[in-house]
Amino acid sequence: MSEIDSGLADARTQTVLNIGYQRLCSCPSSHINCLTAKEWIKNQLGVWQFNYEARDIRDKKLHPATYPIGLSSRLISLFTHRGELVVDPFVGSGTTLVSAQDLERNAVGFDLSRNYIDLCEQRLSRHTLSTLSRQLAIVDDARNIPQYLEEQTVSFIITSPPYANLLNRQRKNKSRRGDERKNEQYLRVEQYSQDHRDLGTLEPEDFGISIRGIFSGLLPLLKPKGHCVINVPDVWFDNRRYTLHIIIVEALRDAGYELRNTIIWDRTNIVNRVGIFGWPSNYITMGTTFEYLLDFWRP
Repeated sequence: MSEIDSGLADARTQTVLNIGYQRLCSCPSSHINCLTAKEWIKNQLGVWQFNYEARDIRDKKLHPATYPIGLSSRLISLFTHRGELVVDPFVGSGTTLVSAQDLERNAVGFDLSRNYIDLCEQRLSRHTLSTLSRQLAIVDDARNIPQYLEEQTVSFIITSPPYANLLNRQRKNKSRRGDERKNEQYLRVEQYSQDHRDLGTLEPEDFGISIRGIFSGLLPLLKPKGHCVINVPDVWFDNRRYTLHIIIVEALRDAGYELRNTIIWDRTNIVNRVGIFGWPSNYITMGTTFEYLLDFWRP
């Protein structure tokens, strides 16, 4: 069995993947998902909350920035049908693939880190694999994804990219209060890697240029009116707000995408004992309490 057949591939195996992308449901062709009207309504709200479950990765030693399975599952349900193909260009701990497995969607995730790909494989192997869909985790640069997939076969792209080089510094835990500040994360550098290809090593301006290039390459793979959702926060550093969500919007518009919706991921239900920023003279909204879900499509 080849590495691709087993769900794991290296950068040297740059060949078109044999993976399904056609609908397996009987929904009308004009429908963008399998949701009922009642399920659709709750997704129209512009502020979402999620809770973590036992299968979620919370240990920052395994991965410094993850989103809940509930988040990727809700988005995949909203923008795809059973059997369609989902791509995550920065798959990290593999949450997107776990959601796709649960929902019988085909999915491919890419990451530079062998350790993260191994983690993806471990998570996928813990649950019964559906014979109707496949989830593949591939070690490679997101810039190379067009070599793996045919044009107009992807129904949905979902990801949370590195936050430029803004994690590439010692963590001061200012969002935590009291004794919790000097925990095991204190003064750690929580960057994904120091690989020169890693977007997490780039200054914000260069980060935007790389994002534009990567998503320009992904656009032909996406079906017309196929959606692309990017999860990103803004970051405070040295008393300056780095508006990563604006960088992302500008980069994807330049790449040919259209911004359709902005959803706020309200994290207040999962943030405990928030530290005090800026009091009493400098008002700062805390990035740990909310993040953006930026919804684009291919016009």
